[in-house]
Amino acid sequence: MGFTRAELESFRDAVVPDLVAPGCRLLFVGINPGLWTAATGAHFARPGNRFYPALFRAGIVDRLIDASAGMSDTDRDHLLARGVGITNLAPRATARADELTDEELREGGHRLAKVVAEYRPRAVAVAGITAYRAAFGRRKAKAGLQEETIEDVPVWVVPNPSGLNAHETVESLARAYAEPARAAGVLS
Repeated sequence: MGFTRAELESFRDAVVPDLVAPGCRLLFVGINPGLWTAATGAHFARPGNRFYPALFRAGIVDRLIDASAGMSDTDRDHLLARGVGITNLAPRATARADELTDEELREGGHRLAKVVAEYRPRAVAVAGITAYRAAFGRRKAKAGLQEETIEDVPVWVVPNPSGLNAHETVESLARAYAEPARAAGVLS
């Protein structure tokens, strides 16, 4: 499945619903949906995105998920059964995360707090240090477990799986994602 640039652009500012349900133990938080994600309705769907390969390598899921043509019901059910949820700081789709304003990211921090309060995961993993800093006003935050919580839930800042974050590998992403997954009880 492929899209032309014009087709992808038609999804600019679209909103992709959260993938989260009662029983969520580990909530992954992207920055915002990309245009490919908006076109398919599946989080982290752009071909080459390393999110699902990293989840598989970490043992968070037991099979490789390919969301590039959309999320299958079987894969969606598997994520939810594993206690994994996915949301974004900013709901609107853009070609690049740097198109978002700091105000949108701050609003996203407030929105995230509401999602966390509703679903009460055991751990939150925000994929992107720069977006985390902007959303929560923590300019000096470092990757890893944060001192601050969201609604009393521990927060990790983990690397973003986007291809723009080229120095990260599937292996390094898997290691980073495994930490909050262990804390959430998704991994032993």
